[in-house]
Amino acid sequence: MDAIIAEHVSKRFRKYSTRQRVALKEAILHPGRLRRAAADPALQLTALHDISFRIPKGVTVGIIGPNGSGKTTLLKLISGIYRADSGRLQVFGKLSSLLGLGVGFHPELTGRENIFVNGMILGLTRRELQSVYPSIVEFSGLHEFIDAPVRTYSSGMHVRLAFSIAVSLSPDIMLLDEVLAVGDADFQKKCRQRMEEFQRAGKTILLVTHDLASAESWCERLLLLHRGRMAADGNPSEVVRYYLERFVNQPDVPAE
Repeated sequence: MDAIIAEHVSKRFRKYSTRQRVALKEAILHPGRLRRAAADPALQLTALHDISFRIPKGVTVGIIGPNGSGKTTLLKLISGIYRADSGRLQVFGKLSSLLGLGVGFHPELTGRENIFVNGMILGLTRRELQSVYPSIVEFSGLHEFIDAPVRTYSSGMHVRLAFSIAVSLSPDIMLLDEVLAVGDADFQKKCRQRMEEFQRAGKTILLVTHDLASAESWCERLLLLHRGRMAADGNPSEVVRYYLERFVNQPDVPAE
């Protein structure tokens, strides 16, 4: 059984410059100009091009590649934050994601309030959130700060709270973007232990990382993206070696 299926997925973004800012009056009176500009290939940036893969349930897969290769865009497509411009993307099972430090947190709300807001956004009822709330706070280690506004949190406290929410919701699929490289040594150890528990429980994990050693040791398979295209897909050691030989030492070589 597959957890994630991507078939010929592409995603484009419109390029903007100071000369391309549009007045509200023009947007109302001449909407056709905006549509023609949006369809102009010269004004588009292709973040992902014709990406296809299948991820079986219970597998840990890493996504590596240079900055700007489309890794985070791919996770955002899978999580539903973005919508693909073409192709088909299917996700089977309950999904939880951590794609940035404190993404979705309201700075004026307390940690406690943000737990409930984020949980409800993810589809949990208040009763379900009340049952998992103690474990979220316990894992985060933020007992004495949980009723302080999130704007007073450090970046490390943000990721503690965000990760604790993400892993406490019993997801079938976890999407993680560089989260294992954030926080102090003790919290990183807790994160890795929780990830090992997820692996033993047969959960599917999709992990974006620049840490090639972690990618090799944690993942059963690696996807290599380069300039928005799939450059390699397979055994972690072989993909890492290909990445280092093909792109790191020769960064201007185009993806095949």
